[in-house]
Amino acid sequence: MSLNSVNIMGNLTRDPELKYTPSGKAVSSLSIANNRVYTKNNERVTEVSYFDVEVWGVAADNCAKYLKKGSGIIVEGRLRQDRWEKDGKTQSRVRIIANSVHFMPKRGDESGAAAVAGSGASSSTPRSESESTISPEDIAWEE
Repeated sequence: MSLNSVNIMGNLTRDPELKYTPSGKAVSSLSIANNRVYTKNNERVTEVSYFDVEVWGVAADNCAKYLKKGSGIIVEGRLRQDRWEKDGKTQSRVRIIANSVHFMPKRGDESGAAAVAGSGASSSTPRSESESTISPEDIAWEE
């Protein structure tokens, strides 16, 4: 048995890059920064980590359409490691494959509503029984 699950919140470090596979499926590449703040020798220290995120399908289109550098997001997904050979040395990279992407409210947004993209995503607004059977490719938007 194994478990591969990640939840992370951060801000985009660049605008999303949208591409399409030869079969026409959308894929968006995101890069997010995540801050860890701790105290060392009575001083506040901020440690920043950067993560690559891959989003597929309708969620990828919506990320490219509505997100930009600096946007806050929460990503729920899994880790994937890619390995390849270059100049006789094994290279590797780990990235997050998103199951869902939650758009954070913009600063100063009084409504507190956030857009949600991805499969199985939910929002803070209660849904009716019929809305809970939306297909994974559908998306719920709040304004």
